[in-house]
Amino acid sequence: MGQLHYIYHKYKQFDLIYILPLALLSLWVRLRYFFYLLSSGKGFPQSDDTQWYLDYAYSLMKHFKVGLDMNDILYLGYNVLLTVMLAIFRDPVAVIFIQVVTAALSVILVYKISQMIFNRTTAIIASLFYAYSWDITLWSVYILTDSFFISLMLLTIYSLLKFYESNKNVYKIIFIATAVYMLIFRPAGIITVSFIMIYVLINLNKQTIMGFVRKYGLTLGSIVLAGILIAMIVFASNKLDPLVASLQFNAKKVLYNIYATGWLFDRASPFDHKYKPNYTIDIGNSLIISFIYHNWDNIMILYGKRTLALLGRWVFYVDLTHIRGIVKFAWNAFPVFMFLTGLVYTIRNGLSRKASIVWLTILASCVFCVIFFIDGMYRYRAPGLPFVAIVAAYGGDRIIKGAIVITKKYAGKLLWNKQKYSL
Repeated sequence: MGQLHYIYHKYKQFDLIYILPLALLSLWVRLRYFFYLLSSGKGFPQSDDTQWYLDYAYSLMKHFKVGLDMNDILYLGYNVLLTVMLAIFRDPVAVIFIQVVTAALSVILVYKISQMIFNRTTAIIASLFYAYSWDITLWSVYILTDSFFISLMLLTIYSLLKFYESNKNVYKIIFIATAVYMLIFRPAGIITVSFIMIYVLINLNKQTIMGFVRKYGLTLGSIVLAGILIAMIVFASNKLDPLVASLQFNAKKVLYNIYATGWLFDRASPFDHKYKPNYTIDIGNSLIISFIYHNWDNIMILYGKRTLALLGRWVFYVDLTHIRGIVKFAWNAFPVFMFLTGLVYTIRNGLSRKASIVWLTILASCVFCVIFFIDGMYRYRAPGLPFVAIVAAYGGDRIIKGAIVITKKYAGKLLWNKQKYSL
């Protein structure tokens, strides 16, 4: 034991002694579930979207043609990635295995991000939360965009923070490449990158911005103008009519099937906001704008209930009239308490600017769910979970350190410490 104690104190400043066991733990959790499903005879879980992605990938391999439908364009990044992997490995199970390993090893990124923003204790706690997260494990065995998207988000945030920390161009290049890829990976990527860019703007030096504008202003203006002209020509030529039509169709579908019915999720539930919508179209001949204008009050209520529902369905079943209900509430609410504690101490300790990237990423995930809908299995909430874990871990770190301080403070007041009694 003495030798182990010596080795620990000698090498404790090296992250590898923490990262290696955490990575192995995360791999064990994910691969155990993967091989359980593989050997169960039931196969891997699928959704309707899973079959669509597989069919599209096989069609892309056969015809080498990308259409102009919304799903073709907005999911281009994932569709191409899946097609390439299927072309190489031939078997969807191999794709799932790669996805599982990638999700598991992303715990390293969680550790690094947490450590850069907060401290090592927070990094360890956040990594443990991530390693045991059921949502991360579950979506890693589906052929869907979610698992790879989460890993891509973590890599994007890590490279951005690392660039600010080291000022090395290699991290800037990785950040730009991953951020651009996120834009075409899936629609949520557009919202996420938009929120990440807010963080970039927050951290930009005003003098640097003005110097950059003076130096490259003419070039940037020319690029923007050229982009506008190209967009106008493309729209005028009706080349993007299929994309525009599919966007309008999907917007109307969300409006009539989700908003008008008051659904919180992608299907009816007992918690929906029932109301009688006003379908009058009298503003710019726009169905969407008119609907929002005439039903804004009910839409705000719907948004409020969705925000609450993001915590989980348990919020609608709170029962504090008996002991079991109180215990269940405490169990479900404790992670929320840890998150709020982390949030408060982040502000109190002057880490708001540094940690705002985490909040913005969480907010991006929440905004997508609130504006559109929450998937019945909370799939669209999953990208924000690693960052929720980081904030909650910092709350846990503060709680643990606070408990240690209190224990040390009052331990000295115990009678046996005053030598009045002996044990």
